[in-house]
Amino acid sequence: MKLLLPILAIFVFLGTGCLGMPRGVKPVRGFDAKRYLGTWYEIARLDHSFERGLSRVTATYSERSDKGITVKNRGWSQSRKRWKHATGRAYFVNSSSEGYLKVTFFWPFYGSYVIFDLDPEYRYAFVSGDNTSYLWLLSRTPTVPPEITAKFLKRAEALGFKTKNLIFVPQK
Repeated sequence: MKLLLPILAIFVFLGTGCLGMPRGVKPVRGFDAKRYLGTWYEIARLDHSFERGLSRVTATYSERSDKGITVKNRGWSQSRKRWKHATGRAYFVNSSSEGYLKVTFFWPFYGSYVIFDLDPEYRYAFVSGDNTSYLWLLSRTPTVPPEITAKFLKRAEALGFKTKNLIFVPQK
C-alpha cells in the first residue's frame, strides 16, 4: 500500500505530461473543431527531433467517436527517401469551443496544442506547445501570402518565440 500512492502519483504526472502554454499565449475562443478538421500544411516550425529533416509536412485531423480528434502527421525524409508517419489523439483541455487541446502520440504522455491565432475562414493557424520551444504556422494551402508570414513572425516574436530559429518547410 505504501508503494501504491507514489506509483499512482507518477502515473498521474506522466499522464498529464506537458500541459500549459507560454506566457502571453491565449487559445482562440469560438473555436469550431469541425471547421478545423482536414489537412493542414506546415509552413514554418521550430526544429524538434521528431520532425528534423522533414519536408512536405502535413497534419490531417479527423473526428473520433470519443469526442477527440485523430491526428495524422506526415513528412518526407529526403535522407531516407521515404515518408515518415505518426498518428496520435487529441482531446480538448477545457471546452470544445476553445483552441486548447492535449495531444498524445505515445500514451500516456500528452503535450499542449494551443491555437493562438486562427483565420476567421480557417485558412491559417498559429500553434504553440506548452513553452516557447514549440511553434508552428499551419495553412490549408502549401504557401501563404507574405503578409500572413509577417503577421506570424511579429506575433510570435512579441510572445517570446525565437523566430530566427524558424524552419520554413519546403512543400515541394
